[in-house]
Amino acid sequence: MANERGTLFVVVGPTGVGKTDISLKMAQFLGCSIVSCDSRQMFRELPIGTAAPTATQLAAVKHHFVGNRSIFEPYSAGQFELDAIPIIEAEIAQHGNALMVGGSMLYADAVCRGIDDLPTIDDETRRSVMDFYAQNGIDGVRRKLKLLDPQHYAEVDLRNVKRMLHALEVIEITGRPFSEQRTHQVKQRTFDIVKIGLTRPRPELYERINRRVWHMLDDGLENEARHLYPHRQLNALNTVGYKELFNYFDGTWTRDHAIEMIQQNTRRYAKKQQSWFNRDSAIRWFCPDEASRITDYMAQHKQA
Repeated sequence: MANERGTLFVVVGPTGVGKTDISLKMAQFLGCSIVSCDSRQMFRELPIGTAAPTATQLAAVKHHFVGNRSIFEPYSAGQFELDAIPIIEAEIAQHGNALMVGGSMLYADAVCRGIDDLPTIDDETRRSVMDFYAQNGIDGVRRKLKLLDPQHYAEVDLRNVKRMLHALEVIEITGRPFSEQRTHQVKQRTFDIVKIGLTRPRPELYERINRRVWHMLDDGLENEARHLYPHRQLNALNTVGYKELFNYFDGTWTRDHAIEMIQQNTRRYAKKQQSWFNRDSAIRWFCPDEASRITDYMAQHKQA
């Protein structure tokens, strides 16, 4: 079912489900490269802990946004939207189709739906809000947000301090409630979007996750984390796999407990991802092992 606009195939699914292997087959089927929408694989210092594509996989198919930035360079879903759309449009102009793969929910939404044009947060504002948090705790943050923006207070996850702090940063810069600046309008794209979800039965997925953690450790995750330990305050390192090992290096946890927590927190994250994607009725779900069914489905939507 070819179309003149071209098609972006968006492949999502929880961590550990097997997106990387099947995405190589999908890219070869389409004859295009892969646009990664993984918010951590883009950091070149984190290849093991983020299960980034290997050198062999990168050689087989060109990838965008893998190992292209440093953890010392702040990045956001809004910036990803600005960076990814021109690459996707260029892929479609050349091949008729494009392929975006990853499990970062906000990054996928940034391309599929668009991010509101909120202001960039300057260092002074960020420090001011963080100082408030340090002095008043999460309860103080909740009270301040309820006072300044009761609508957003009623909608936001009150356990997610990061999102509440971001709302306060935007309010401080603009002088307007955060809720007024979020349009929730889906941006129009120059291409059609076809969403493919990859899933497995939960016991199978969790077993894959547990095994993958051991594979990462065998590949050198602990040494990778030790090298990054002096920079643990960076947002990029607030990531499952690293923060647990940092607790081990601190002496807070034993090594065995840190490993158990990496597995547990990865399973929790996978469950969160699956719940997020399940809300999107546009996603067509497949098991990653069903390569022929997936390519048959893609054939119905690809630009010839």
